Amino acid sequence: MTAATTPTSRAIEADAGRINAEHGEITSGEIAIGVIIGRTSEFFDFFVYAIASVLVFPTLVFPYVDRLTGTLYSFALFALAFIARPIGSFLFLAIDRAFGRGTKLTIALFLLGGSTVAIGFLPGYAEVGVYAAILLGLFRVGQGVALGGAWDGLPSLLALNVPENRRGWYAMIPQLGAPLGLMVAAALFAYLTSSLSAADFLDWGWRYPFFVAFAINVVALFARLRIVSTAAYQDMFESRALQPAPVMETVRGQGRTIVIGAFAPLASFALFHMVTVFPLSWVFLYTSGGPERFLVIEVLGGAIGVFAIVASGYLADRVGRRYLLGASAAAIAVFSGFAPQLLGAGEIGEVLFMALGFGLLGVSFGQSSGAVAANFSGDFRYTGAALTSDLAWLVGAGFAPLVGLFLSSQFGLAAAGAYLLSGALATLAALWLNRELAGRA
Repeated sequence: MTAATTPTSRAIEADAGRINAEHGEITSGEIAIGVIIGRTSEFFDFFVYAIASVLVFPTLVFPYVDRLTGTLYSFALFALAFIARPIGSFLFLAIDRAFGRGTKLTIALFLLGGSTVAIGFLPGYAEVGVYAAILLGLFRVGQGVALGGAWDGLPSLLALNVPENRRGWYAMIPQLGAPLGLMVAAALFAYLTSSLSAADFLDWGWRYPFFVAFAINVVALFARLRIVSTAAYQDMFESRALQPAPVMETVRGQGRTIVIGAFAPLASFALFHMVTVFPLSWVFLYTSGGPERFLVIEVLGGAIGVFAIVASGYLADRVGRRYLLGASAAAIAVFSGFAPQLLGAGEIGEVLFMALGFGLLGVSFGQSSGAVAANFSGDFRYTGAALTSDLAWLVGAGFAPLVGLFLSSQFGLAAAGAYLLSGALATLAALWLNRELAGRA
C-alpha cells in the first residue's frame, strides 16, 4: 500500500475541523471540559479495577489462598498496567506519527474499553482454574498498553496555550479527572454492595461497573476527537510544540529531564494510591465494617480532592509551582509519620485520614502534570511528557498498594508511612536537582 493510500485519521480530523469552524471556534472552556471528560473516563476504568482488586478478585480468582494473600496477588496483577504503560506509549507514538492522532486515540480508547469489558466477563477460578488469573493479567496488560496510547498532549496544550501567570490554573484542570473518576466508581460499587446480597454481588453485580466503563469511554473518545481537530491544537502541532518525536531520540536528548521530571511528582503519585486503593484494602481486611461504608468515605474524600486540586491552581500561580510542590512534599512527609495509624483508630480515624490525605493529594497532584510539561524543549515536549508520566506512575504509584499492604500487614501501619515518606524525599531531591524547573517556576 502506498503512502498516498495509507489510511489515516487526518482526513477525519480535517472534516471535524471544518465542522468546528462552521459552528465557531472551540473555546478554552470547551477544551477544558473535554479534557476533564477524557481523564475522568480513564480514571473511572482505573478505579473500577482497583476496587474490584479488593472486593472481588481475591475471592473470584484466588479462592485457594487466604484473603490477605489473595489481595496481595490481586495488587501484583494491578501493577501490570503500569509496567505495560510505557510499552503502550512506544507503540502508539509510532501510530501517531504514521496515521494521525485521531487514529491513535480511537484504537487506544477502544482497547481500553474492550479490555475493561473483557474483565467484566471474566470467569472465576471455579470455572477455569488458574487460567482466571492468566486472563485477568492479560486484560490488565491491555488496559496499561491502552493508557499509554491514550496520551493526547492536552495537559501541555492547556498549560502552554495560556498566559504564563495562569499556567498553574490550567495545569490543574486535567487532574480533576482523578477524584471525579474515583467518586463515580466508589459510589457505583457502594450502591451495588449495599443493595445486593454478597452472593449476588460476587456472582454478577460486580461486573456492571466494567460494562459502564466502555460506554463512558465512547463518550470520552468523541469529546477528545473534537478537541484534536481544533485550530489551536493544530497550530500547536504544526509548530512542533506537540509533535510526537521518536522515543529513542527523545530519551537520548532529554533523558535527564525525563528522569528528574518523573521523580518531581513522586510524593503525590505515591500518596495517590495510599489514600485510594490501600486504605480500602486495609479496612476491608482488618475491620468489621462493610465495604459500602468506607466507599462512601472515599466519595467524600474525592470531593475534598476536587476542591484541593482547584486550590492548587490558584496557589501555583501566586507562589510558584516548584515552591508549591516542595511545600506539599514536605507536608506529605509529615503526614506519613502519623496519618496511616489513623486507619486503626476507628471510623473517626478513617475519616480524618481520608480528609487530610485527599487535601494534601489535591494540592500536590493538581500541579504534577504542569511540572512535567514545562521542562521539555518544543521538539520533545509531547513525547517527553508522555514518557515522564509513564515513569512517574510506574515508580510512584504502580506498586504502592502492594507494598503498602504487605508492609502494614507484616510490620504495622507505621511501615506504610515509611513507604510514603520515601516518595516525599524523592520529590524534594528531584526539585533540588532540577535547576530548569526552578528557573521556570
